[in-house]
Amino acid sequence: MNRRLVSWIALGCLALGSGACAHKETPDMAPQQTQGPNTAVRPSTPLQCMLSVPAKLKTGQPVEVTFRLSNPTAQPQYVLNWNTPLEGLKNNILEVSLVGTDSELPYQGPMFKRGEPSADNYVTVAPGATVEGKIDASLAYDFSKPGTYRIAFRGPVLDVTTKQAEVPRPMDQHRAMPVECSTVETTISAP
Repeated sequence: MNRRLVSWIALGCLALGSGACAHKETPDMAPQQTQGPNTAVRPSTPLQCMLSVPAKLKTGQPVEVTFRLSNPTAQPQYVLNWNTPLEGLKNNILEVSLVGTDSELPYQGPMFKRGEPSADNYVTVAPGATVEGKIDASLAYDFSKPGTYRIAFRGPVLDVTTKQAEVPRPMDQHRAMPVECSTVETTISAP
């Protein structure tokens, strides 16, 4: 009798457990579609990002980093500007390193603590449009040594929606979106 009960319990657990292991695809988990070799299209990341910086500078000059966010989709994207150059330099938003060293430069700028966002904290990126923000990275990172510096956007974008009625969203409802920005380099020489 005990064996029969144990068998039924095991069978019941197996049946219930298999439902938990079933694959359920949500829109955010959609597989990547490829277009030719080494090219991936990410339907869940409709924003394109690009960084630029002057190729050569002298020590002591501003290191102006330009951040561009483009929307190649047919729908407007409402983007929370926090922790991006679209709002200025208010947090450790860049990865900066001196080429030839294994260490990231320490961030020495402001660190903002925040409450809930307002609608003014969102930037509208119209279909086919690009928004741009510029920051002087030398205000928060030490570029005093001559050499080549590598700069990358830390990301992600903290909240993105296609529905204006959802703006602003409370922090617990934010939907972060990874964006892949180009890594840029600048060479700084002695004056």
